[in-house]
Amino acid sequence: MENNKKQTKNTVFVVSLILTLAVTVWAVAFNGNFTVVSNAIYAVITNDFGWLYLIAMLAFVIFAVAIACSKWGNIKLGPEDSKPEYSTVSWFAMLFGAGMGVGLVFWGISEPVAHLSAPIPGIEPGSEEAINFALRSSYMHWGVHPWANYCVIGLGLAYFSFRKGKPGLISYIFEPLIGEKGVKGWLGKTIDVLAVFATVAGVVTSLGLGVMQINAGLNQVLGVPQTLLIQIIIIAVVAVIYTWSAVDGIGRGIKLIGDANLYIAIGLLILTFLVGPKVEVLENFTNGIGQYIQNFFGDSLMMMPYGDDSWNGSWRIFYWAWWIAWAPFVGSFIARISKGRTIREFILGVMLAPALGSILWFAIMGSLPIHLFAEGVMPLEELSSLAATPEVALFVVMGKYPLGTILCVISLVLLTTFFITSANSGTFVLAMFTSDGELNPPNNKKVLWGVMMAVLAVGLLMAGGLKPLQTISLAAAFPFIFIMLFAGAALIKALMQEKEK
Repeated sequence: MENNKKQTKNTVFVVSLILTLAVTVWAVAFNGNFTVVSNAIYAVITNDFGWLYLIAMLAFVIFAVAIACSKWGNIKLGPEDSKPEYSTVSWFAMLFGAGMGVGLVFWGISEPVAHLSAPIPGIEPGSEEAINFALRSSYMHWGVHPWANYCVIGLGLAYFSFRKGKPGLISYIFEPLIGEKGVKGWLGKTIDVLAVFATVAGVVTSLGLGVMQINAGLNQVLGVPQTLLIQIIIIAVVAVIYTWSAVDGIGRGIKLIGDANLYIAIGLLILTFLVGPKVEVLENFTNGIGQYIQNFFGDSLMMMPYGDDSWNGSWRIFYWAWWIAWAPFVGSFIARISKGRTIREFILGVMLAPALGSILWFAIMGSLPIHLFAEGVMPLEELSSLAATPEVALFVVMGKYPLGTILCVISLVLLTTFFITSANSGTFVLAMFTSDGELNPPNNKKVLWGVMMAVLAVGLLMAGGLKPLQTISLAAAFPFIFIMLFAGAALIKALMQEKEK
């Protein structure tokens, strides 16, 4: 038994390491070829399979809601007498930080700006219809869909790990469908290796995006130059912090930074609301929620088969592919911190609470540039220019409000903490995946993956950017559509075998 365990561990770890290093060498040493290939693969996926992403993501929402409302909702993720390991606030803080990460700050202002200045065909840029479209699209991209997507993997993994005592590997979710032999065979190992690669690529590209925005913020606030050397220094400093917190464990380092991150985010939201257009924020929040609910199913499946569907490919399908790419990592981390909660509590907590927080975030942040546009302070041409440089949009817009410098400084701190919460949870999950699903993986694996992600981010920045890796990671995550659909089927089969209460 011990030999089998060691073999599984070595196989997944070694193959994942070789695959990651091979793709990295390709991306850094042959960047031009890597860019061409990754773009070609992603173009085929978005052009020919965009419909599949739309249907799958809506199916995940329906699946999560149905399970929460079913008789299985009262089942504990663990023994019947188990209690949650973390307080509700700490639980929410950790899953919110891991699931949204630095992207929430990065896109909070720049995404509504982009949709306002360049909406779908048929909507005039800068019109009232464009404003409504900008807010409801931002709500759609950061609302219940991504969190329902995380629920599929997270719930399956939490159920099989804590209820059935299986290792914390995604492959074990499929045991009801392919049996223990299939899980331990090539199919199970392939699933786990894909999960490792998707996690590495997702976290590394987020590290790069976060570093670019932190550097842009330091430039706006303190005049620090935007150079590769500064970005490498930022990565090195942050890497030390996220690796330390991952080594310190979930109950200490990760929890500590997750709690701090949540309080800083709440503080920034409150201060921004107070200095911003308060009535407009409340009206945009209310109207945006109405628009979001009213158009929920139509927007979920919106395509333009006979028109210009480029917006869909650049935004919605891109986002859905990105969330699916993050599902192995975020779902696994959420599962790890959810022992002792019921299935209903898990789904409502994971799907609704963070989605509402994200919607509130976009209502407040998105109202800042919309107000400036409506008042004539920022014309449409300036908004279009900001949309092209999303890493600086946050600081430019906040700088035009009272206490702008303070808002920018707090945003910089929040960027850093969000940055760390994603990276430390990613480091922890990678160590878990490559240690045969151990819920408390060895520290040497955490250090290895923490250092490797930092080195990869630096290498890709030196090679000319992270966009190709981001693109190839989305392409590589394509199989996860099917993995997640079958994971849902496996979970339902297992739940049907639960004894009636």
